[in-house]
Amino acid sequence: MKLSDISNGPGWIIWVAFIIFTLISVMLLSGHGSWFISGYNVTSSQEKEKYDEKKLCRTTGAGMAVIAALILFMGLFEEKLPEGFAVAALLIIVADCLVIIILSHTKCRKQE
Repeated sequence: MKLSDISNGPGWIIWVAFIIFTLISVMLLSGHGSWFISGYNVTSSQEKEKYDEKKLCRTTGAGMAVIAALILFMGLFEEKLPEGFAVAALLIIVADCLVIIILSHTKCRKQE
């Protein structure tokens, strides 16, 4: 079985998801769009001062770019990929999110 055999719904949805992830990733990589970062957008100004906003945006943007690339890969090779790739993609996304979380709490903090 192929990935396309187990996918339900219209095929255009994956391309819309790719476009959305790519646009958000580009915005974050450019150092803007911190309001897209969950948690950071609602913290107090005192808490925001502890983080380097540009680094935080770029770290999150790089992680989003990995997910966008994975979605693109799945969209382009849906007919050739085995069905088990869906599980592998999920594990890659979870690992990517963990890396984003770890880096945002370590490398993106300002040195005091």
